[in-house]
Parts: sequence; structure tokens; C-alpha cells
Amino acid sequence: MQKSQYTLKLDKKTQICWANSSYSDSDVVILGIPDESGSHAIFAGASKAPNHIREVSIKNDIYVEKGFTCLAQPALGIGRARVHDFGNIKKRQIPNTFEKILGSKKLPISIGGDHSNTTPILKALSKKYGKLSLVYFDAHPDFVSHTRNYYGSVITDSLDYIDVRHSIQVGIRSPEQEELQNIKKHKLGVITPFDIIESGIKSITKTIVDTIQDNVYISFDMDCLDPSYAPGVSVPVPIGMESQDATFAIKKIVQKGIVGFDMMEVCPAHDLNDLTSHLASRMIGEVISSCKV
Repeated sequence: MQKSQYTLKLDKKTQICWANSSYSDSDVVILGIPDESGSHAIFAGASKAPNHIREVSIKNDIYVEKGFTCLAQPALGIGRARVHDFGNIKKRQIPNTFEKILGSKKLPISIGGDHSNTTPILKALSKKYGKLSLVYFDAHPDFVSHTRNYYGSVITDSLDYIDVRHSIQVGIRSPEQEELQNIKKHKLGVITPFDIIESGIKSITKTIVDTIQDNVYISFDMDCLDPSYAPGVSVPVPIGMESQDATFAIKKIVQKGIVGFDMMEVCPAHDLNDLTSHLASRMIGEVISSCKV
């Protein structure tokens, strides 16, 4: 197959390959938040992820065959979802932008940026839905409380916006002692990669689905995955989840119904042959294909 030749401009006009609709007609809205101001990461560069993921999605998943443009779709097709790429916004624009998107009854899918971007998203969503059931895929609990408003304090900063009893963390394997104490104090459910090995992904997914209730939000830090699958992240941690397991679980949650999804902490400068950015785009495609529209 011959790859299509596109002039890629890394700005608001660069659309992820899944985009197929105008804003007014869309069910799903993709937006980038190229902000890493809340990061103290080992590797800098998460702010470059939204545009880079778009670029890689076009280069790797759009082909031209005998003059006919083809999209390499998700496993069961993209489905009926009408997808609009909104472009990029600044972190301070999250409240107003989400008010607009939610007021139009569209599903927001956000691409960061560092994980601290999730807190203002949860705050914006909670204004419409109340406290949310959060499914938080990450290598780290992000539950420190000695400092606030950064990528390691997302859960602490978001306690007013989530229903902790009906929320759960998945993939955790690098907690600090303070985070373990906070997890115990707030009785937050945690699933480690070892739990997945012991119980299997189908059983673990059932546990997740049985824990959450209405108004579910999924936040996915790419360092949840083992670096062998996703080397290009801000804080890589060995002994992580497999990409197919994580995607399987996400699809089942999305099929139940969600109010939003985000993909955070891709770091293109430290990737290997764009593996992580391509995986991020493919996972977003699987989310879209599983949406209830």
C-alpha cells in the first residue's frame, strides 16, 4: 500500500484520522490540551503530544490505493460515531470549552498534556453531572497531598468532583507511602498489574464495571502500560499493563456508557518510532468505536 501524501500543519487544522464530521453534526469531540505546566516529569515534552498524535494517526492509518483514500479502522469499524476534531485549547479554556461541548450533548475526548489537566476537566463535568465515577489508568496513584495542583496530586485535587466509593485505579505499581496512606484513608479501589495476571482481564474488567455507577469518566495515563508497549511517556515504569488488556477493559467500560475520556502523558520526544503516539491514536479509535451513539 502506498501511504497518502499529506501536508501536515501542526496547528488547529491538523485533524486526527478519526475526524469525520463538522462540530454541529458531531457526537464525539476530540480536543488537545498541549499543557505540561503541572509536570515535574523525568522527561519533558508532553505538551507536544496532541499535535504529534494527530500527525502520526494520519501518516500511519490513512492510505491511498489506486487513488482511493482508505482509513485503517478500529477492529470492528468506526461505527456510527460522528467525530469532530476541535483543535487545541489552553488549560485555562477548559471550563468554557467544556461548558460548550457538554451543552451540546457531545462526548469530549481530550489529549494532553500532563495529567494535571484532568482535574479542571473533572471539575467542569461535575458541574453538569455531579460527582463522577472515575476509572483512572496509571502507573502512579497521583494521590499525594503534601503539595497540590500538579500531576502527582490529581486525585487529591479532584476529591470534590469524584465519587471515591464508585471509582477505581488500574495499573498502579509505583506508589509513594503518602499515596498508600491516602488510598487506605479514602478507601479507593486499586488494581495492580499483578491482580490482572492473577485474575485475568475479563474478571478484572467485571470488577471495574461492578464498581462504577452512572456518569463514568475514564482518565488514561499512557505510563499505565508497560514501556515495551509505550516507551514514549513522561515517567516510564516497568512491569505495566499490556496494551490489549487495557484496551479491552476500556472498550467494555465505554460500552456501558461514559461522560468523557482523556489520554495523558504521551512524550513524543522520548518515543521509539512513534509507537506510543500511534498506540494512543489506535486506542482513541477503539474508544470511539465503542461509544453508545
